[in-house]
Amino acid sequence: MNTHAKSGTPRPVISATGLFTPEDSISNEELVESFNAFVDRHNAAHAEAIEAGEVEPLTHSSVEFIEKASGIKARHVMNKAPLIDPAIMEPRHEPRGNDQLSLMAEIGVAAAREALAKAGRDVKDVDAVLCAASNMQRPYPAMAIEIQQALGIDGFGFDMNVACSSATFGIQTAADYVRAGNAKSVLVVSPEITSGHLNWRDRDSHFIFGDVATAVLVEDAEIAPDVHWDILGTKLKTVFSNNIRNNFGFLNRSDPESMGTDDKLFVQEGRKVFKEVVPMVAEMIVNEAERLAIDPAGLRRLWLHQANAGMNRLIAQRVLGHEANEDESPTVLDTYGNTSSAGSIIAFHLNNEDMVAGDTGLICSFGAGYSAGTVFVRKAA
Repeated sequence: MNTHAKSGTPRPVISATGLFTPEDSISNEELVESFNAFVDRHNAAHAEAIEAGEVEPLTHSSVEFIEKASGIKARHVMNKAPLIDPAIMEPRHEPRGNDQLSLMAEIGVAAAREALAKAGRDVKDVDAVLCAASNMQRPYPAMAIEIQQALGIDGFGFDMNVACSSATFGIQTAADYVRAGNAKSVLVVSPEITSGHLNWRDRDSHFIFGDVATAVLVEDAEIAPDVHWDILGTKLKTVFSNNIRNNFGFLNRSDPESMGTDDKLFVQEGRKVFKEVVPMVAEMIVNEAERLAIDPAGLRRLWLHQANAGMNRLIAQRVLGHEANEDESPTVLDTYGNTSSAGSIIAFHLNNEDMVAGDTGLICSFGAGYSAGTVFVRKAA
C-alpha cells in the first residue's frame, strides 16, 4: 500500500485493471467459411426469386475484405459453435435461473477479482460498483448490483450505458465520486458480450465484435498501491447521431412483426462514422491536452478505442503529429475484435507495465451516440 500519500483533498487514481478473455476464438478464415456457406444456402433457397429480380442475392465475404475494412483477424466469443453454424449464426447460451449468477455478471466478477488482486484490495474497502457496458443482459435488477453481491461488497452499484464509451464515462464518474468524498474505492466493470447484438448474417458487420470483460479500480491516492496511475484529467463529449444504432428494446413487443428486422441489432453507416468521428475525437484530445498543459505530441502512449485500425491510425497521427508505431498506439483489435467499451481498457491493461514513473498517456474511447471520452493518466511509483 501507498505509505507516502498524505490525507487531504481526495485525488482519484487508477490502482489496477482486470481482464477476462473467453477461451473460444473465431478466426477470419472460420468466420468467412461459415458466412459464405450461409450465403450459398440463402441464395439456393431463394433462387427463383433472385432470378426473377424480386430478391437481391447475398454476396460472399472474404478474409481480405475483413482485414482491409477493419484490421481484425480474430475475435473471442463466449460460445463459438452456434455463431459459426450456417444454420444458426446467433448466440446460444444455456438459460440460468434467477438464483444463479448471470453470464454477464460472471465474467464481470472475473475481471473485477483480477483488478482487486493486483491492487491488493480487500472487498470490504470497496464502496461502489459501476457496470458500464454497451448492452445489459437485462433491465433490472442492475447488473452492477449482482456483481457487487457476488464480490461481497457492502456499498452501492448501478448500470450505465454510453455504448463504446461506457468505460471512460464510468471512470470519470468514479473519479468524481472520489473527488467529492462519496467513495474511496470504486470498481468500473465492463462485461461486453457484444456477440449478442451483432448481426452475424450481415456481410458489412458480421466480423466486427468480440466478447470480453474488463475492470478498472479507481481509488483515492491515499489508499492506492505505490504503483498506480494518476488521473490528470477527464473529458466527455456526446453528439447525437443515427449512424450507429441498435433499436432493440422492450417497447418492440408492441410491434411483434418488427422484432426480427435487422435494426434490432447493431447497424451503422461506417463511412459516415469514420468521416465524422475521427476529426471530432482528435480535436477533443488535443484541446483537452492543452487545457491540462500537456503536449499532445509528447504523450508516451495512446490506448485508443479498438474499433477500426484506420480510425486509430488517423486519430493518433493528428494527435502526435506523425504516424504512430505499435509502441505509441498499441493494437489489440486484431485478436480481440471490437469489444465496445472494453477495447481501450484491454489495450491499457496489456500494454502499460513497460512504462516508467512520469510517463504520460491517454485512454480514449469513441462510438455510438456519438460519444467520446478521454482519460489522461501519468504513471506514479
